[in-house]
Amino acid sequence: MRLLATRSKEAGDARRREWSGGASVRDTRSDRGAEGAQTAASEEHPEPGTRASAQLSLLPPHRARLLPVLGAVEGRAVTFEAVPTRSILNSPAATHMPFWSVNPYIGCEFGCTYCYARDTHRWTMERMEGATVPPLHMVERGTGGESFENRILVKIDAPAILRRTLDPTRIDGAPIVIGTATDPYQPAERRFRITRGLLESLLPHRGLHLGIITKSPLITRDIDLLVRLAERHTVSIHISLAALEGRLVRRIEARSPAPHARLRALGRLAGAGLDVGLLVAPIIPGVTDGRAQLTALFRAAKEAGARRVAGEALRLGPAARRHFLPHLAREFPDLAVRYNRRYGQRQTAGQDYTAALTRRLDAIRQELGLEGGKGL
Repeated sequence: MRLLATRSKEAGDARRREWSGGASVRDTRSDRGAEGAQTAASEEHPEPGTRASAQLSLLPPHRARLLPVLGAVEGRAVTFEAVPTRSILNSPAATHMPFWSVNPYIGCEFGCTYCYARDTHRWTMERMEGATVPPLHMVERGTGGESFENRILVKIDAPAILRRTLDPTRIDGAPIVIGTATDPYQPAERRFRITRGLLESLLPHRGLHLGIITKSPLITRDIDLLVRLAERHTVSIHISLAALEGRLVRRIEARSPAPHARLRALGRLAGAGLDVGLLVAPIIPGVTDGRAQLTALFRAAKEAGARRVAGEALRLGPAARRHFLPHLAREFPDLAVRYNRRYGQRQTAGQDYTAALTRRLDAIRQELGLEGGKGL
């Protein structure tokens, strides 16, 4: 699932007209109302927007303490700190999702501008250090980063905890998905191998449904283990990629792996006989939702060996909105007013946009002979 290209201003203008008017969405007064509950190519394609574009603690008081520092990355101003962990599985009742989730790390070096997990990092730091941590704000690329990207909290005991506490009867057939909040194969995994340890902890069991979501080619390091797991469980892997164009991806995901590297990893996983699909999430209105863009991305994924492609539109909860909207105003200024109108009081771009995008994704999948759904 992955690639790169350049794009013209005229094509960018056409793409935004499509989002504002044609087949994608209609701008209606009713779209401005609040909705929903708050929840946590081998060819060139045009790139949009080439112009510059006292919270009361509800937790019991904690003793201020420093987290043990596990190491640092010279030249990247990144530190890794051990965070105490009592449990590793998040239940569907806790997350309101139809699966159990596991996240080995809190914080992520990839620095995706739309990531909703930043507040989780801040709340964890407040609990552990006994002090209020200001909300994290995105910074301009090249100015040194911020806490979410630069202080990675490592659940160092996660594999041992999973071995001790996993009860398949309690899982009751629901999937266990690794990497729902932060990437389980982010750069820290190369050093700490927590994700691999979690997978090894699942080997003694049988009949589980396991899912993995990642942007990182590092997952190919564990192909041997994933193949063994697939002999005992149902294993579904999704490589996450928003667009084929490398320059465009870099504008929304500061340090994520290049598209072609992700597609190559997808191919290696598929070549090993693993069930692998592409996850296009989020699809960013006016930026990565063009028919030609998505068709090229879906086709590249299929050629690499993807069995299915799933996609969903950008959602902006409080944490993501605080970071993404200012970033959008800098990178794609001609979209800022429309985003403020569409996302200002709600998490989605509106039912009309979502319905139009769903029709587009279904049509492309049908055209290319791809399955839909996440397979999780």
